[in-house]
This record gives sequence, C-alpha cells and structure tokens, in this order.
Amino acid sequence: MMIVLLSIVMVIVAAGLAAVVWAARGGPRWVHGVAKATLVTAEVVAAARKRKSGGISVGSGGTGDGGGSGDSGGSAS
Repeated sequence: MMIVLLSIVMVIVAAGLAAVVWAARGGPRWVHGVAKATLVTAEVVAAARKRKSGGISVGSGGTGDGGGSGDSGGSAS
C-alpha cells in the first residue's frame, strides 16, 4: 500500500515538474496555473524544512560541514 502511495506522489511531482518546464516554454494558461501551484508548494515545503532544521543548526554552533553552503573556501588562493 505504501508503494502505491509513494508512486502516486512521485507521479504528481513529475507532473508538476513537467508543468513548470512547459510553462517556461510558453504553454497554455492552465499549465501556468499548475506551474505556479507547484512552485508555491515547493516554497512552502522548503520553508517548513528550514524551520525544522533551523533549531538543529543553531544548536550545533555552526562548526559542522555547513550543509554544502560553500563556506569552506576554495577561492582564497
């Protein structure tokens, strides 16, 4: 049952991605609406993840790997 549910979620995500790409190429009006809904949903999920992990990263003191933020240098030389 869980596999079916995850498969449905993946199909919805793939359809949203396709709508964003199609809207960027000038698709019909309804595609722009679906793309906007997909982008808003992505922003809400990202904000929720940021809030959830915000307390954890503050508690770590910032001495970890930075989560790939690029603060570890590379352009200093």
